[in-house]
This record gives sequence, structure tokens and C-alpha cells, in this order.
Amino acid sequence: MNLFKYKDFRWILIWLIVILSIGLWDFSNLNRPALLKVIDGFCNTLIIALLVVVFTLLFGWSLTLLLNYLGRRQNRTLYFIATFILNLIRSIPQIVGILFAYVGLTLLVQNNLVASRLVLFILMSFCMSLFIMPEVADLMRDRIEHFKKLDFYSAMRVCGIPERRILNFDILWKNSRLHILNKLIAVLGYAVFLQCSVDFIISVGLSTNVNETSLPPTLGGLLATIDSKQDILAVGYTLTHPGYAPNLLFEHLQGLTVAFLIVFSLFCIYNIANGYAERHRL
Repeated sequence: MNLFKYKDFRWILIWLIVILSIGLWDFSNLNRPALLKVIDGFCNTLIIALLVVVFTLLFGWSLTLLLNYLGRRQNRTLYFIATFILNLIRSIPQIVGILFAYVGLTLLVQNNLVASRLVLFILMSFCMSLFIMPEVADLMRDRIEHFKKLDFYSAMRVCGIPERRILNFDILWKNSRLHILNKLIAVLGYAVFLQCSVDFIISVGLSTNVNETSLPPTLGGLLATIDSKQDILAVGYTLTHPGYAPNLLFEHLQGLTVAFLIVFSLFCIYNIANGYAERHRL
């Protein structure tokens, strides 16, 4: 079967080819310190985004099962408390909540309470996942409520099949995994966008020394550096001086590469999610 006839696979291939092409061009024309910064920032952003997807899935699934258990046991007090906490998290704008969480992580790093980069990645992903998790939990709860109204749920319960197996295997895995996977693709896009946005805000709001000793470099942080800002401003200069355009590909690669990686990655993730939904008719 030719997988690349599908829109989502085509965009995955396009993303890989373009990223590889940019890497080869930067390797040939970008100075080594700037090249290492771009590679480090891109890898850090990608690792954190993937960790966010994993944590969001685990948190959403755990919360879904918890709310279903509390509702089934008719423990209204604990159910309302859990629902209240979920609604409280949902009411906080994602970028605001993540921004305050990152400020707290910055203070932990400055006080030498967190020294490992891996631990910092996990904490950053954990904080971001808390504010994205309600969307995955809502999807899973909607799927469970939908199938609970069908006859097969009651029939399986009458046959003595444990509810945990019905929820986890028959509903969430067999009949909802395509919907959940499509949502996780979108979560990957959320993670990249929120990560870059928050890091850009923090990098602009803090001094260079503070930023370098706190959070690891990401694409959003690199976009806020002086070199990248000058590279972006060069694009505006080119609009009024078209003859300067060739210089963009040789003298302003860092800022243009970082900006392009952010925008192009988000654009590809959007098309991958839409193509996946179209292929499976979700």
C-alpha cells in the first residue's frame, strides 16, 4: 500500500525533507556556534513537545478513569471536588498558567534545586501537560458517555465483563484510539506553540544572563536573542531594498532558520492532523 498517497504521510515526508535541507544549508553557511544553538534549541523543543504528548495522554486517561469511578460509586463529594479542580485548570488560560509555572521552575534552577537537564525537561513537560490535559480528558469522557448509551455496553456488563476492561479496551482502545491519536497530534502542535511562546516571553522579559542559567534553550528562546531579532529585522529591510535579499540566506541565517522552523513545523502538524482525520473520516 502506498502510504504517501495520504495527506498526513505526505506532510510528514515534506517536513523531514525540508528540515534536512535546512540543516544541510545551515551546516554549510552558518557559523558553528550559531549552528549548535539552533540544533540544541530545535532538539530541546522537540523533546519537550513529545514528553508533553506522553504526559497529557497519561493524565487525561487517569483523570477519565478517576471521574468515571467516582461517578459510578456515587461519591458525590469527591466527584465534585475532582470536577471543580478540572474546571479550575480549564478556566486558566494555557499560556498564563504555563508562564507562571515556568517562572517557578526558573526560581528552582537559580536556587540550585534542579540541576539535571532531563529533570528540568520532565518538569517543564509536566507543567505544560496539566493545562492541555483537560482537552484529552474531555474527549475520552465524551467517547465513554457515547458508548454507554449503546446496547453493547449493557450487554457486556450483563455478561459479567469487568467495567475497567470495557472502558480501557472496548471503548478507548478498539473504538476510540483513532480519535485519541488525532487529538495527540494536535497536542503536539499545542506543545510546540505554547513552548515557543512562553520561552519567547520569558527571554524578552529577563536578562540574557538569567535566561542562560535558568531554562534550557529552545526555538522560542533563540528567537528572542539579539542576533535573531536583527536577522528578522533584515527581512523588513529587504522589503524596501530588494537587492539585499540574497544576503538573507548567508548573513542572517540564525534568526530566519529559527522563525521558519517554528512556523513550518506548526503548519505541517496542522496539515498532518487534518490529513489523519480526513483519512480515517473522524
